[in-house]
Amino acid sequence: MALSDSLNSWSPRIRSVLRIMSGLLFMAHGIQKHLGFPPADWTPEPFSGPWFAGWIELIAGGLIVLGLFTRPVAFLASGTMAAAYFVGHASLQGIGFFPIVNQGELAILYCFIFFYVVFAGPGPWSLDAKLGKDR
Repeated sequence: MALSDSLNSWSPRIRSVLRIMSGLLFMAHGIQKHLGFPPADWTPEPFSGPWFAGWIELIAGGLIVLGLFTRPVAFLASGTMAAAYFVGHASLQGIGFFPIVNQGELAILYCFIFFYVVFAGPGPWSLDAKLGKDR
């Protein structure tokens, strides 16, 4: 068996690992914003953009980890991160559009990872797969 065949056979499971780890890290942002762990230098103002984004990070991150309603939730998370980049990072006065300068790398990375999950699906280690909801 060629190395590429062996690696290809693991592709669906590694897609699940990518989804789970991305969801956990995404959820951590919401946990910090709304549950205060770990403590942060700031908390978002109630009903502000970051406040809503924090709830999306927390709830969508959890659903993505579980692989439940994965495609629509990943679409919502992807769009939220696109908005976070353009509204929160790229629009900062005097800082500039480039992600390395405006600290928007994570927003862009989450946006594209979740956009990939919309099309690739949750992988076999998901509740969607177990429930037969992702065929």
